[in-house]
Amino acid sequence: MKIVKVETFRVPPRWLFLRIATDEGIAGWGEPIVEGRAETVAAAVAELSDVLLGADPGPIEDHWQVLAKGGFYRGGPVLSSALAGIDQALWDIKGKALGVPVYELLGGPVRERARVYRWIHGATAPELAEAGLRAVEQGYDAVKLNLTDRLRPLDTPATLRRAVDRLTALREAVGWEVDMAIDFHGRFSTATARRTLPLLEPLQPMFVEEPVLPEFSRDLTALTATTPIPLATGERLYSRWDFRDVLRTGIAVAQPDLSHAGGISEVRRIAAMAEAHDVALAPHCPLGPIALAASLQVDFATPNFLIQEQSLDIHSPAPAFGHLANPTAFRFADGHVERTTAPGLGIEIDEEAVRRAATEGHRWRNEIWRHRDGSFAEW
Repeated sequence: MKIVKVETFRVPPRWLFLRIATDEGIAGWGEPIVEGRAETVAAAVAELSDVLLGADPGPIEDHWQVLAKGGFYRGGPVLSSALAGIDQALWDIKGKALGVPVYELLGGPVRERARVYRWIHGATAPELAEAGLRAVEQGYDAVKLNLTDRLRPLDTPATLRRAVDRLTALREAVGWEVDMAIDFHGRFSTATARRTLPLLEPLQPMFVEEPVLPEFSRDLTALTATTPIPLATGERLYSRWDFRDVLRTGIAVAQPDLSHAGGISEVRRIAAMAEAHDVALAPHCPLGPIALAASLQVDFATPNFLIQEQSLDIHSPAPAFGHLANPTAFRFADGHVERTTAPGLGIEIDEEAVRRAATEGHRWRNEIWRHRDGSFAEW
């Protein structure tokens, strides 16, 4: 089998899909993307494809090593994301060629279903409580939310109190059987995170995500030593080397992204490293159906898996399932996704639908926030 074509498709609302075709009619799909930098990643995929065209897709590890290390300059979000999508597609091809799901090639399943959470939003305490109740009615027993919008480096007690009041209203609405994950989103300075975490302790969140920016990961040790709240990070870490020192800080949850951190091959290694540090795996995935499918293949085969992010139901009116020829591939029930037995990534992409969507394309960019004084604010 030989690789004969590598294509990328910019698909609304903000996704980038990848298709690797072979001379035997088997095609693999991946999702390489840096949100807001789709064109840049597509260019990186085109450059990396020079070493793939005409090659056997089978030796995935060798391809990974060459694509990751064959250039003198390595790593970073763009190159690692391009590699991630290629890696997903190569695993999809191998699974389809052998007629088995990818998780069988990773050692076989360790669970029948993967727990997932739903994102909720609400500007006020009543709105957030109502959103939480809707999620529970839909069968979810775990939700995630942003605690604040923009924050100054040292914000007022009133700002932090309003955030805590919103979370208190949510806890009172959904009760104690529902897990609440809190995303600080890198908006908190280390000092403000230190002030805020004790205020959240009585509400017992499942974890607090990205309590500091990744460039301040060294400060995680100080935070984990001063709070019983489990801390999570990793969506902006792109390799096992990025995670090496972070796993020693006392975090409870590692959150690599299958579309950013080198794909299935690398996240599987990151998960094993995390297990050795008593750290759970909760893959980051605010992306499309291919990224979710790749994440689930790792989840089903990973002992220290905790919970899976998914956002296919928050990008409405984008036809998240409209790109699938088998839209029932993701069987959601009681806050879980049932394990699929379909080969490869477990999904069938509707190629014609993807090509139609790509004619529209997108130029999605994240918002640029500013403080009241006009200075830049973390989004």
